[in-house]
Amino acid sequence: MDDHHHTETATLAMGCFWGPEALFGALPGVVSTRTGYAGGTASEPTYRHMGDHTETVEVDFDPAVLAYDDILRVFWNGHRPENINGYKGRQYQSMLLYRSPEQKDAIERVLEERRVSGKGEPATEIRPFSVFYAAEERHQKYYLKRYPHAVERLLTLYGSIAEMDRSTLAARLNGLAKGYANRSGVLEEISRWPLPEEERERIAACVGSIRW
Repeated sequence: MDDHHHTETATLAMGCFWGPEALFGALPGVVSTRTGYAGGTASEPTYRHMGDHTETVEVDFDPAVLAYDDILRVFWNGHRPENINGYKGRQYQSMLLYRSPEQKDAIERVLEERRVSGKGEPATEIRPFSVFYAAEERHQKYYLKRYPHAVERLLTLYGSIAEMDRSTLAARLNGLAKGYANRSGVLEEISRWPLPEEERERIAACVGSIRW
């Protein structure tokens, strides 16, 4: 579906980044996802040397299909901010990094919605976005890559692992591999992607051939 319209990016952290990448990747309206490190000051962080950064996920989404407000609802319903960090310093911080005044307003709006419904104030760090460092390839689409046959089949559609990782299809199948989506739902969505029919059929056949 990588023929998409205007997209926006949500940058968020809610514990180990593997699960949130799969959670958001399963949502129709999400165009692509990637894991990485953000929120700190250390330069060129890595998984082994994260410094003061946090495991973070970036979600590119089509606001005509999926509102940022709804991403925020999935975010807060998907974790308990006060419970995720344990002994990990800033590695598992709950965090929202807003990229525009509109995103900041949306965060306030959804926070107020939560207050009114009695959910209280989440222990989430909220501040402006500054920089995001992509994580190493092995941390992208982590659950999908636990199925070597799925990767093998997808590489018949994409020229490289990096190209696969950037695709909408890999985002959905990573969600499927974690149990946040099912194959029939993914296939039904593919049938509506704005692509030539022949290409949609090729993608659907590839998905149908994967042994999970």
